Amino acid sequence: MRKPIRAVVALAGVALLTAACGGGSSTGSSAAPSSSEPAATSSAPDASPTTSGPPVRSNADLVIWTDELKAPAVKTVADTFAAANGITVDVQVVSSDLQAAVVTANAAGNGPDVFTGAHDWIGNLVQNGTIDPLQLSAAQVQGYADVAVEATTYNDKLYALPYGIEALALYRNTAVAPDAPKTLDEAFKTGAAAVKAKKVESAFNLQVGDNGDAYHMEPLLTSMGGYMFGTEANGNYDPKDLGIGKAGSIAAAKKIGALGEKGSKVLRRSISGDNSIALFAGGKAAYLVSGPWALADVKKGGIEYAISPIPGFAGEKKAAPFAGVQAFFVSSKGKNKAFAQEFVANAANTEEAMQAMYDGAKLPPALKSLQAKVGSDPDVKTFVDAAAAANPMPAIPAMQAVWEPLGKAYAAIVGGADPTKTITNAGKTINAAIAKAG
Repeated sequence: MRKPIRAVVALAGVALLTAACGGGSSTGSSAAPSSSEPAATSSAPDASPTTSGPPVRSNADLVIWTDELKAPAVKTVADTFAAANGITVDVQVVSSDLQAAVVTANAAGNGPDVFTGAHDWIGNLVQNGTIDPLQLSAAQVQGYADVAVEATTYNDKLYALPYGIEALALYRNTAVAPDAPKTLDEAFKTGAAAVKAKKVESAFNLQVGDNGDAYHMEPLLTSMGGYMFGTEANGNYDPKDLGIGKAGSIAAAKKIGALGEKGSKVLRRSISGDNSIALFAGGKAAYLVSGPWALADVKKGGIEYAISPIPGFAGEKKAAPFAGVQAFFVSSKGKNKAFAQEFVANAANTEEAMQAMYDGAKLPPALKSLQAKVGSDPDVKTFVDAAAAANPMPAIPAMQAVWEPLGKAYAAIVGGADPTKTITNAGKTINAAIAKAG
């Protein structure tokens, strides 16, 4: 089973971090399902124009790449830094697959100095020699949530400055589900009753789709005693200890099968990333498993709602979703690495900058002092608490072998495939891919 690693990281991850990152020759980007807002499709106000591929690096003293949603907030922080230091800063928007664009451009020597992204990119970025560790002291990171520091620490080095955290929680339509359920079983029962009474069309929206969604299934896996990867003695995720195909995952697969289309029909492939949030926001579902990225649509829908932690199955373990962290990275081959380290350590690493990122990206903040300030919003507090209790999504390169086969296995099980055989075969497929990748 996965062992607690937070205490290990708290000691190792906050040491003075100045060593150069490791190299590597493999390429590619994470295949993790999108757990956050859609990819940017057009340029943000006051940011450099979006291109069909990676932007052409400008001649500014400091170049920052980000996506459309975060560009205005990043530009606010960047403009303050530029004015204080008498330099030029250019915030450029990448229209799609920011991670792949950075890896490619950095290798060619024409990438950004700083970029924003998800913490689970770190393993791939380190393997490709794309990022440098940050030059931050223990005092400079002690103000961030433990889960955020843990997530951005890789091989005992801090590789990114966290600004936002996210994790799944349980939305409920209070018109049909007024009370927070103590167990998943209770939620299923309440949702089914609402469907039977024709008050809603769906009892429980957990996105599956034709290809499955391992990210959204993680709370069910962990409640039944399953895990993605175990950990080594130092707390790092162990790619040799895959939990898929072992007893906990088989128990979860059986439970998921019983909830699927040949069982109680709580889980359905017709509920996907395309319609899960919209159906709930439109008052057509009793419950929704989603993250803070769904808040805007749910509020716009105008329904009465509440958010609570995802409970576990009756008599089983607590459900533990993945925690995701959004952060600032420093490129290994940036043209102005000194400015880049200075920007991250002293410009982005302030409460004012983190407030700007929160106002722009609307993600629960990673900075504890800011969490306290915005914690009066019950929705934000719920997601902050959910992330604090979650397991950081593994940032190891081996995760790239997990998402597709595991997602497809879950979809097949929901559709009626044999749970034990399907999840066991998925484990074999994933292990073989990890071994092949070396």
